[in-house]
Amino acid sequence: MELPAPNALLPVIQLAITPVILISGMGALMLTLTGRMGRIVDRTRQLAEQVRAAEGPERGHLESQLDIMWRRARLIRLAVTFNGLSMLVACVLVMAIFLDAMVWHVLAPLMISLFAASILLLSAALVTFLRDIFVALDALHLEVERARSTQT
Repeated sequence: MELPAPNALLPVIQLAITPVILISGMGALMLTLTGRMGRIVDRTRQLAEQVRAAEGPERGHLESQLDIMWRRARLIRLAVTFNGLSMLVACVLVMAIFLDAMVWHVLAPLMISLFAASILLLSAALVTFLRDIFVALDALHLEVERARSTQT
């Protein structure tokens, strides 16, 4: 196999930079998602301790909070999964770009499909992340309403 001249590789490297930049952005999103997951896990453990010690209506309220935290944890897990898969597909895209330049020159349909799949998975991760934010705000609203009702 004859390798292309170094100056012929420059356009290939430039082409491969786009998915690499996309991967770094997805990495920042992954940090946000995993940090959020950590807070959800910590808060769930605190609530579980409180449920074990609670009785009466307080226990029911804490159990409903636990249900919300479980729902949020599932949403964040799904967002992390979508984002991780998007990163993986983008990595495969970078490899396909180089393989196409070095060997086959027929991978354009595959590269387009990989890029589209990566963007679709990233979109799914963002939509799921937004769903978690809405669930968190709904839970916060319930807590505020409960606090207001106990003051009167």
